[in-house]
Amino acid sequence: MEIKVLGTGCTKCKKLFAEAEEAARGRAQPVTVVKVEDFKDIMSYGVRQTPALVIDGKVRAAGRIASAQEIAAWLDEAAREGGK
Repeated sequence: MEIKVLGTGCTKCKKLFAEAEEAARGRAQPVTVVKVEDFKDIMSYGVRQTPALVIDGKVRAAGRIASAQEIAAWLDEAAREGGK
């Protein structure tokens, strides 16, 4: 499972990255958290505002900082969808 934090490195992007790391910590299934700072890569997701959060290729949030609890719920959902 992979989380991508899309953003240019601003304070909000760093906060979202920290929230994503917290959500990924201690999960049964390994989760990789990656920063995507290249503008062209960010735009490839159709995101108009950063920070944005992508889980396994699906944009889950844009223009705001999702909480670790919210991200954990999305990870649970992605794990269920991956098992289908």
